[in-house]
Amino acid sequence: MSQPIHTGGQCAAQSVGPFNSMVSALIQALLAAQCAISPPELWPPDYADALLSRRGEQGYDFVVVGAGSAGSVLASRLSENPAWRVLVLEAGGDPPQESEIPSLLFSLEHTNVTWNYLTEHSEKACWGLVDRRCYWPRGKMIGGSGGLNGMLYVRGHRADYDSWAQAGNQGWGWDDVLPYFERSVRPIGSATHAQGYVTLNAFPVNDPDIEQMIYAGTAELGIPRVHRFTDGSESGFSNLPGTIQNGRRMSTGKGYLASVARRPNLQVIKNARVTKLNFDDTGSRVRSVSFTIRDERQMRVSVGKELVLSAGVIESPKLLMLSGVGPAQHLRQLNIPLVRDLPVGDNLNDHVQVVTFLKINEHFARPLRAEDALDNTYNYLIHRRGPLNSHGTASLTGFINTLRNSPYPDVEFHHFMLRRGDFAGLKTFLNGLNIDDSTYRIQAQIRQVIAVADVMGMFNVLATPKSSGNLRLHSTDYKQPPKLTHNYFSVPEDLATLLRAIRFQERLLGTAAYRALNVSFILPSIPECTAYVLQSDDYWLCYIKYFSCTTYHQSGTVKMAPESDKTSCVNPRLRLGGIDNVRVADASIMPIIPSANTNAATIMIAEKAVDFIRQDWQDVGVHWH
Repeated sequence: MSQPIHTGGQCAAQSVGPFNSMVSALIQALLAAQCAISPPELWPPDYADALLSRRGEQGYDFVVVGAGSAGSVLASRLSENPAWRVLVLEAGGDPPQESEIPSLLFSLEHTNVTWNYLTEHSEKACWGLVDRRCYWPRGKMIGGSGGLNGMLYVRGHRADYDSWAQAGNQGWGWDDVLPYFERSVRPIGSATHAQGYVTLNAFPVNDPDIEQMIYAGTAELGIPRVHRFTDGSESGFSNLPGTIQNGRRMSTGKGYLASVARRPNLQVIKNARVTKLNFDDTGSRVRSVSFTIRDERQMRVSVGKELVLSAGVIESPKLLMLSGVGPAQHLRQLNIPLVRDLPVGDNLNDHVQVVTFLKINEHFARPLRAEDALDNTYNYLIHRRGPLNSHGTASLTGFINTLRNSPYPDVEFHHFMLRRGDFAGLKTFLNGLNIDDSTYRIQAQIRQVIAVADVMGMFNVLATPKSSGNLRLHSTDYKQPPKLTHNYFSVPEDLATLLRAIRFQERLLGTAAYRALNVSFILPSIPECTAYVLQSDDYWLCYIKYFSCTTYHQSGTVKMAPESDKTSCVNPRLRLGGIDNVRVADASIMPIIPSANTNAATIMIAEKAVDFIRQDWQDVGVHWH
């Protein structure tokens, strides 16, 4: 039996000197390694002090609002022309250490580096979450939600983007967008593919026994293992590549923006909260952008060529409405002067999921020991090895069609593994999901299981949702979060699809591979659900009501559509309706949500927007190399 580790108090035996020095050197090395995880020099310098020292209103050719997955791409690419002055306004600051460490992604939620949004109450979803409200965290830092997400890179499928083109968005079909996916990526070691900034690598495999179980079990059900999802290979289970390098996150805030931040024509202001777009008297052009920095210091910069809005699916429509662009009736109710009547805030789409919990290897799993946690921390800090450099089985992703009527998937599966005795990891995971522990003691019930077994959280994701919601303002105060109505399951077909996903899981648990590890469902005791026969349709529909939540893939709130379409907010060249010099480029323009994680598609949208801007401004200048 291992001896307990004492970390406080004085040693009974004295040191005569050398070992004290060795231990002190080790402690200093560990502290230095911790500081080196996210040092200031890793990120763009903050131009706020320089701007504050200048008199008068400063002007820029392009002002990019948001330094997230899209905004970082746009700022980087636009500043390739040294004749163009580019300013980036980011509401957050540098990412914290936890953002860089892959296994700690859930610890970023409920912190000051996230927008901690809560949706309106619903009768159909999120009842097992705190206050029965869905929790929608979004990134507020350099890299945006790309500094918060699971780092998985998957493009989606041909049918996703062909549906955009079929809806009238010329130039947005699969064959049109594929070159922009390709342009953004720079695989390690590729001499022939060196034009992008997105660094992709495989995640280290830290749970080989569980991966083997999943691949073997799905193979028993006839589901293929896919090396790489490509056109013609849309369904199966695969380890997705990630935006990761040497055990560290590689968001576009780092790859695109920070890597070129010393360009003299590119300036980034951090902790800059944009409050309003100021239009000219005709309402057809943005003259300037108002924002606050540091202690509510009011600032304003003028826009020479274009304002590019990349603040994200929630903040982009919110800012437009605060500035007078949105549904006329809604803005009149808040006494906001109308600039343009557009359906901003409609078409709010998301991949809703239901989380199921599995018990694995009861009584056989090796418990996590206190010294394991110390070893893991040391190995990450000094060697970038061990469990902290990955998020375990989370990269092992499945796409299947539960109706078997199409090669394209209708559900997606993610797996998040927690080893026996990892009570701290379980708490972080469940708090990240915002699981309630006051009404039904759901967290306490799962903690009882992890004391004797491994636990896996299964994310059953609705890949092709038919339900959509909307976003509206609560008030004219820019500090107030908007009103978010998700409308999950307003179309019954979505519930039916998730029910089929759970039935697929049941079949998995019946395979020889899963039975070999004694896998079973953990079914928390909730009176409303346990009143039904366990695992009947009625039981699972009740379970879905409680354990549904977001997969963090909100999209569509500034919808792209032809100008003749009444649902259009931006046209297929991403110009805001009726406004000459505002373009929107982030996940909010997606007319239909792709049937996969949305970060890769958001980067693609930004790359394509850059070409639109260059074409419209006849960019023939000399570019940086």
